[in-house]
Amino acid sequence: MTYRFNKLEIAGSLGDLGVILPIAVGMIMINKISPQGVFLAVGLFYLVSGIYFGITTPVQPMKVIGSYAITMGLAASEIHAASLSIGLVLLLIGLSGSMERIMRLIPKPVIRGIQLSTGTLLMAQSVRFVLGKAPLQLLEQSAEPFLAINHLGPLPINWLLGAAALALTLALLNSKRFPAGLVVVAFGILAGLVLGAQTNSIALAPQLPRLMPEGMPSLDVLTAAFVALTLPQLPMTLGNAVIANADLAKQYFGQDARRTTGKALCISMGLANVGSFLLGGIPMCHGAGGLAAHYRFGARTAGSNLFIGGLFVATALLLGDTILDAVRLIPLSVLGVLLFFAGSQLALAILDMKERQDLFVCVTVLGITLASNLAVGFLLGAAIAALLRSGRFTP
Repeated sequence: MTYRFNKLEIAGSLGDLGVILPIAVGMIMINKISPQGVFLAVGLFYLVSGIYFGITTPVQPMKVIGSYAITMGLAASEIHAASLSIGLVLLLIGLSGSMERIMRLIPKPVIRGIQLSTGTLLMAQSVRFVLGKAPLQLLEQSAEPFLAINHLGPLPINWLLGAAALALTLALLNSKRFPAGLVVVAFGILAGLVLGAQTNSIALAPQLPRLMPEGMPSLDVLTAAFVALTLPQLPMTLGNAVIANADLAKQYFGQDARRTTGKALCISMGLANVGSFLLGGIPMCHGAGGLAAHYRFGARTAGSNLFIGGLFVATALLLGDTILDAVRLIPLSVLGVLLFFAGSQLALAILDMKERQDLFVCVTVLGITLASNLAVGFLLGAAIAALLRSGRFTP
């Protein structure tokens, strides 16, 4: 097991902030989740994942649950119930050994289709951040809701920041002396300070988290969370956070990823979500997109997990609920640029698909996903791949 703490590992550890921060901030602001609970749960998940799996291991919010919760303005108690619900389901799947059987049934073109679809969705979301059209920006009715300045002359500030971050990333993408992820995040923080980001209440406020801040959910709330949130999220989690993530880890790290199995990933996410429920956090998962982001910006060892996990935990314990103002320093358009390159890295995983039939399955999963969602793309893609393998149909 190797741990490195150089500039590339630090840069890589920051590569997935474009996914974590917008959804987390949205749930903190709209759903009234405790900022400390969110950051502490994410940080601990990063730390434990890195130590156990021994390689760079991603941590992300569950996007189906997060997007629905923000859009519908769900109460914090409902989101915490969803964390407990999906945590228990994932533990059941992992401990029963059924995940390994599921993985053996899913052909590689379907996995590549999931990776292509996730990468494409991340790239599309990144463009929305730069244009000011992402859900959080629409809710706040501002492209950069946390900055005091939104225009520089006739030009929107989000366009200018996005263009500058894009130029920096392209110029430094393969630089080891000045890692792109580190430079772009530093540029974002500097831009936030210069442009008047809302940081008035940042203060050292050391405090321990409240356990189960909303109490134990009733059976009715738990059942409602299972039906409305857990069931729609589950296919996406199994497809992207387990199957596609395990495959990508082996592609990137080979034998070093021997612990990254379907069973282990399910158990890891199960325990993390039960823990997040106890800490008052949000539903979390691993994810192929997050792994691609960390890898694209330089992370190659579990040292990246220890750095970003330690940063999240220290921030949570030292700043308490004033964390939100610290997060607002980084403009959303800058996070969007990081998200774009993470998505492109993941989408390019299909390059090892050479056969026409395999590429057809990949593109079919993408098309279905864009028309509906990733869960439907995964399920229908697997069914179509099975039909093609039977030899009765030829694309």
